[in-house]
Amino acid sequence: MESNEIRQAFLDFFRSKGHEIVPSAPMVVKGDPTLMFTNAGMNQFKDIFLGNAPRKYPRAADTQKCLRVSGKHNDLEEVGHDTYHHTMFEMLGNWSYGDYFKREAIEWAWELLTEVYKLPAERMYATVFEGSEEDGVPFDSEAYDVWARFLPADHIIRGNKHDNFWEMGETGPCGPCSEIHFDLRDEAEIAARPGREMVNTGHPQVIEIWNLVFMQFNRKANGTLEPLPAKNVDTGMGFERLCMIMQGKKSNYDTDVFQPTIGRLAALSGKSYGADAKCDVAMRVVADHLRAIAFSIADGQLPSNVKAGYVIRRILRRAVRYGYTYLGFTEPFICKLVAGLVAQMGDQFPELRAQQTLIERVIEEEESSFLRTLATGITLLDGVIAEVKKQGGSKISGHDAFVLYDTYGFPIDLTELIAREQDVEVDLSAFETELQAQKERSRNAAAVATDDWQELFPLAQSEFVGYDTLTAPVRIARYRRVSAKNRTTYQLVFDRTPFYGNSGGQIGDVGFIENADEKIDVVATDKENGLIIHIVDKLPENPAADFTAVVDPAKRQAAANNHTATHLLDAALRKVLGTHVEQKGSFVTPDYLRFDFSHFRKVTPAELREVERLVNREIRANHPLVERRDATLAEAQAEGAIMLFGEKYGDRVRMVRFGDSVELCGGTHTCATGTIGFFKIVSESAVSAGVRRIEAVTGEGAEKVLYAAEDTLQNVAEFLNNTQVVQAIKKIVESNDALSKEVEAMRQEQVREWADRLIKSLPEQNGVILMAKQSERMPAFIKDLAYNLRARVHNLVMVVGTCQEGKPSLTIMLGDDVVAKGVNAGKVIREAAREMNGGGGGQPFFATAGGKNPDKLQAAIDKAVELIMDELK
Repeated sequence: MESNEIRQAFLDFFRSKGHEIVPSAPMVVKGDPTLMFTNAGMNQFKDIFLGNAPRKYPRAADTQKCLRVSGKHNDLEEVGHDTYHHTMFEMLGNWSYGDYFKREAIEWAWELLTEVYKLPAERMYATVFEGSEEDGVPFDSEAYDVWARFLPADHIIRGNKHDNFWEMGETGPCGPCSEIHFDLRDEAEIAARPGREMVNTGHPQVIEIWNLVFMQFNRKANGTLEPLPAKNVDTGMGFERLCMIMQGKKSNYDTDVFQPTIGRLAALSGKSYGADAKCDVAMRVVADHLRAIAFSIADGQLPSNVKAGYVIRRILRRAVRYGYTYLGFTEPFICKLVAGLVAQMGDQFPELRAQQTLIERVIEEEESSFLRTLATGITLLDGVIAEVKKQGGSKISGHDAFVLYDTYGFPIDLTELIAREQDVEVDLSAFETELQAQKERSRNAAAVATDDWQELFPLAQSEFVGYDTLTAPVRIARYRRVSAKNRTTYQLVFDRTPFYGNSGGQIGDVGFIENADEKIDVVATDKENGLIIHIVDKLPENPAADFTAVVDPAKRQAAANNHTATHLLDAALRKVLGTHVEQKGSFVTPDYLRFDFSHFRKVTPAELREVERLVNREIRANHPLVERRDATLAEAQAEGAIMLFGEKYGDRVRMVRFGDSVELCGGTHTCATGTIGFFKIVSESAVSAGVRRIEAVTGEGAEKVLYAAEDTLQNVAEFLNNTQVVQAIKKIVESNDALSKEVEAMRQEQVREWADRLIKSLPEQNGVILMAKQSERMPAFIKDLAYNLRARVHNLVMVVGTCQEGKPSLTIMLGDDVVAKGVNAGKVIREAAREMNGGGGGQPFFATAGGKNPDKLQAAIDKAVELIMDELK
């Protein structure tokens, strides 16, 4: 059976037993503080087992996406090195919620394995729980007695608490279990040592395939067990392991679950699976990790530096590192494998297909970033390890490890992994010492030479009057001198101020303070501990004098326009792209605005145009500013005000409304949207995975953008000597298309003429018409020729090599009669391409391959001919 058939047979079997077939729950867990990822099939039914949720049906079956990379269930380090551990895997399961129990679970498992899957009974072993005095749980004689109906006594093994008492975690539903193991070894090995001695010993060919868990208890936080409201059945069968057995393989990675990905990976890397042990491990790691990464992203978990996102980033970087080190990839490659995975698993898991573009883009971005880190870091680490060995040592110093981490961004766990592979340790204790010292240095570097505050009169907090006025009489309450980076400035705190301090993404105001004796520029305004701090280059001659503070009105208005525009932009994005849009950051200046938001693909030109249209419509509506400076949080929520995730709000908040746009915001805004004038987006880009950025201008800045566009259009018109630019370009394109068609017609005529000549001149060898040569023609020409010949010569064997810009390629085309004799062009070309350090593939009748060594092109042609002729003998 193919893997998809194996999965479907399981679901069909349990459907026939009255089970509801339910979809897989997301692999990323939400709403459960005890789990980051689904690590077993029962996770989604946890509340049902605990009696906290009603059951919708008495029995169910499914295939569940699982991930085991952290906590108690962590298989990450074994992945790729052995034959059966994985990060992401499928768990085939059947469930009973207080309906059937041990007898039915065992009977149906036996029926499915022996009658549906036709597995040999003599190779199966069952384990049952021996009991635990500590927990007060007796020997599971009930399960033993059922198994005794199907298996001889020496195939039923008593297991301890570690192997035969299943627990999801430190707390939660649990119970005794009965595992089913299968012996994949050769007959000679079985004769030498019986399988019962190999069960649960870690032997790669005597493996557990199905665990029947009899969920009877709930493990409480104090470690005691309490009976569940009902006795339940929770079974989990490793889909990948079952496929290995059903397909007669000795490794999960040799099944059709992984081989399509490994094949694509081999083609991309130009390496053959099975030729080198380290390359094989790398291919297995990448094939496994691809699934974990893709499914996690599809379920909403993007790579990041925190919690579950960090786990996914680690998995992805582990895959990249293996591909870089052993497969020679220096450019993103995992993203190129996603389409194949979607084609393979998208029918069963439609979320993969729905999120394919997002998955590819997120992975590509992460790969690009980490490959840059790897290229530098691995080279440096190799040099460090070489020096350690040269000096006769066996440990990388904490200093060297820290330099890689601090200067080059090379992860310490990756340093450990690579070092371990070369039998070298890392002095982690010294590394931690260096890390702490660096943090201290950073604090010292960030510190500036700041004098103590010189207090002129007591002031707890200055009053901000800038919402209502741009000028105000002020007195300096305190001041201090600050020296940093060879520059001395002074910080002033006023009793009241119209200057807005840098916060909330909006930069602070500039302007001046003056009195009859002097005028001093305020070059920036910041905010610190609730105080608005005005930065000046010189201290007033008499700090105790009275001053008038004046904000630059043009810059304030421009900044206010741009800030209000961000609110209108936020509302428009939600309408055009969806309510999933959340603000992830902003930067508002008098010159332009920047708005970061959550969205998982590039915003299309049409969407951007619609966003602009909506924003400008709101500007023309001239919505007045409606603000409540002392609203309660509850009142703001009731009015639907947008609140930024992670923002800390007090009991009283400022609520700003412009038409339908309602947000909590402390920034300065225009009095009415009409003063913005006009809004124009100048760029849309990615900030990080899942976060996009729009930069835009308003008012005079928008005018400048439009004038620049007009100038460009005018220049194009002058170049074309035609004011009807679109029509002129259309004519050029049409003319180009016509010429292309003429060229294509001529090329096809050349193909036909060459094919006619070849048919008359090609020799016959061993009953086939053979064409084996190098050609200077383009690969596209060779392909057309191949299909022309194949349509007319049924016993064709065509092997042609070409070399363009130093890159050799090989093409094989076989006639129907040759294919009917068992020759497969795809298999032949994979073998022949090795001669020129390349790889490829294709269909049984047509295949192509690329290579890296043009000097070996003829050798590849000769090898292909040799393989084909051997098959025809």
